[in-house]
Amino acid sequence: MPDNSHTPNDRRNAIKALLAAGPAATQQSLVEALTAQGFVATQSSVSRDLRELTAIKTPAGYVLPQPDTSGDDEVTAVASLLRNVRPAGPNLLVIHTAIGGAQRVALALDRCGWPEIIGNVGGDDTVFTATASASDQRAVITRIEHCANRS
Repeated sequence: MPDNSHTPNDRRNAIKALLAAGPAATQQSLVEALTAQGFVATQSSVSRDLRELTAIKTPAGYVLPQPDTSGDDEVTAVASLLRNVRPAGPNLLVIHTAIGGAQRVALALDRCGWPEIIGNVGGDDTVFTATASASDQRAVITRIEHCANRS
């Protein structure tokens, strides 16, 4: 029977522990695992918790971002979604992804903290990435290619 004495923070800590053991394929699988541990959890509460924890949805499932000062791990986690990266003028990149992957790639690029990136806009299968200069653009292309080769 679920224990109502658990706080949302307790639930988030339990989600962290579950994700530390490996990716969660779906939010529903997390709900079931939390319920089995005695937590009151719904898909919407788990969704909010994942957002609060800055979890990333990868092809393997939900994962927590790994501590990495370079931000490369954020992009490596979504590298399997990348299809190609092309410059479009001196300050813009067009990044094509698998269908439905652009928002996850844009979010990973937003969170990676690379100083060369000014901002990202993700659609369905295309991300537009703005850089401050042509040299920043080249640096971002190199870093994305490096991350793609690590995956």
